Amino acid sequence: MFSTNTLADPWYYLENFEFVLRWIEKRYSDLLLPAEQDQISRYLLLPRAARGLLVRMVMRKGSLFRASKLNYAEIGDTLPAAQALVDQGWINQDPALTLDELFGLLSKAEISTIFRPQLVAGKATTAVKSAQLAYLRTSFPDSHQLSQWISLGASAGCQADELLREVIYQENMNALADRFRLMFFGNMRQDWSEFVLADLGRYVYEKVDFSRTSRAFQSRGDIDAYLQLHHSKERFAAGVAADDAAVIAEITGSMALRHDNDWIETRRGKLLFHIGRYHERLGNWADALGCYASCAYPLARARRIRVLERAGRYDEALDIGKLAIQAPESEAEQQLLARMMPRLLRRTGKPPPCRPRARPAPHTRLLLPAPDPCVRVEQQIRDHLRTQEPDTLVFYVENTLINALFGLLCWEAIFAAIPGAFFHPFQPGPADLLHADFHHRRAPHFNSSMAQLGSGQYKDTILQNFACKAGIQSPFVAWDVVTTDVLNHALACIPAGHLDIAFKRLMHDVRSNRSGLPDLIQFWPAEQRYQMIEVKGPGDRLQDNQIRWLDYFHSHDLPVSVCYVQHEPCAVP
Repeated sequence: MFSTNTLADPWYYLENFEFVLRWIEKRYSDLLLPAEQDQISRYLLLPRAARGLLVRMVMRKGSLFRASKLNYAEIGDTLPAAQALVDQGWINQDPALTLDELFGLLSKAEISTIFRPQLVAGKATTAVKSAQLAYLRTSFPDSHQLSQWISLGASAGCQADELLREVIYQENMNALADRFRLMFFGNMRQDWSEFVLADLGRYVYEKVDFSRTSRAFQSRGDIDAYLQLHHSKERFAAGVAADDAAVIAEITGSMALRHDNDWIETRRGKLLFHIGRYHERLGNWADALGCYASCAYPLARARRIRVLERAGRYDEALDIGKLAIQAPESEAEQQLLARMMPRLLRRTGKPPPCRPRARPAPHTRLLLPAPDPCVRVEQQIRDHLRTQEPDTLVFYVENTLINALFGLLCWEAIFAAIPGAFFHPFQPGPADLLHADFHHRRAPHFNSSMAQLGSGQYKDTILQNFACKAGIQSPFVAWDVVTTDVLNHALACIPAGHLDIAFKRLMHDVRSNRSGLPDLIQFWPAEQRYQMIEVKGPGDRLQDNQIRWLDYFHSHDLPVSVCYVQHEPCAVP
């Protein structure tokens, strides 16, 4: 297993990296190319100092390093270690550097030494480093080795003796290390720091029994597709920042084909959805429609209808809307269709449908003094209610309380070791948490947990898990927010039937329903009752997911209300 005492073992990072390599060899040997298997074998034969230096480079940002900056006590003299890596082809020595790469490696003083004549001529000697780089780019488009860059300054009479002794290394294992990292974690969000945070006790993960055959990917094609999508996502972000339409068009074209792996296809759909939103904001209706029509990501169909409407293609929008309203993909789509369809019917000269008027949740309006800028309006209302009704307790919980109660009651169901849910020791939750079939795949486990609401056992289970699982990563429990006090009052004042109503909605669509819950909860301990309160400050309005929760609670007769706050105008002196 990975190192469990980071501070005591200076080679902890090496042990962790090699733990990942052994893990991949056991579980993914059939997805490794012969060359990759050979690389792992050759790497493990290197001296420990060389292996440690390579891992240090892999775990640092970028691929270029100055020898003078590679100082690690446990490795000692890094030059012999680096030479062993050069001999094996793991790193390159003295590579050609672009001007941008050179600026990334050198200090401003060193840059000024090499390019003093040019900077003086351009009156940029005192400019910030980024401005100096922008000024010099057009004059130095080619790549050169460090010694060649230095010679430019030497020819102008500038001295760079210290830099002449510098050695530059380029680590070329990043692509392979990223592939291994993806194969281990199943995503590109987590990195090697997960081991350190776990070693230090910052993150603690539930121990799930999963087989040695459990893994995130079943084919090499899936890994390649994931990496390609990740690269496209990064390029899309850079393209948006640079307003580069050509790059975005190229990315969109590269994702034309659907993937037969549902997991990869969901990621493709998500990126296409975001590209569609980008085009929609710019009014590029044809491009937005192309993106939305090419994916099945949640709400892509609703966005497609909206774009057709904005483009004046009302009949097409209405036809798609009629099909969608017969089988909405989610409550969110149903909510959007309820708004769009009457509008589309009017625009096409058809009578709007008759629908029952919704019974709105109760609401109050308060006029209060403007709070300190550091005080949120939710906190202001919490304190106001505590003052007005001293026999009650009011807590600012937002999405944390209902989620925590659900997560603690259904802990065993959430962390059930079903196929494809868990495949490495650093998962804060199951890999399919946001999938549509999350609940159905665990139906017997959830049924067992939810049955405790009828038997009364649920209180003991929630409190036991709150004590025994404290600090363990969970997709539902915010340990730093939910306190024992809040938990005890919730269990005493919220009826089991009300929890059953809330939990059923949450578990059937985790992606949409983990958020949007009311801001405050007010308890009357003596009467064992409660009220949930959504707070809206001046100029704020209810979001769609909040409206859905309010309507759901109100339709099931759960005590919920909205508090609209206005602030008194400041007195003029």
